[in-house]
Amino acid sequence: MSSPDRLVYMANQIGTFFRSQGHDKAVPGIAEHIKKFWDPRMKRAIFAHLDAGGAGLEPNVREALTSLKQTASLPGAR
Repeated sequence: MSSPDRLVYMANQIGTFFRSQGHDKAVPGIAEHIKKFWDPRMKRAIFAHLDAGGAGLEPNVREALTSLKQTASLPGAR
């Protein structure tokens, strides 16, 4: 499994890709990408990192993860 620092880096890279689309498209784009392409263990780990304060996460990424976590059907992800 990936370390929290690696997951933060990866999530922020996704955020950087979507940044040029503006906030209203970037946040759902980040959430959708993570939903589709990250395995459940990675999502659980980044959600745990978010719950612990989310150090290092860019604002759009933090917002996308918060939104995704609210809709995720992973055990312990709500």
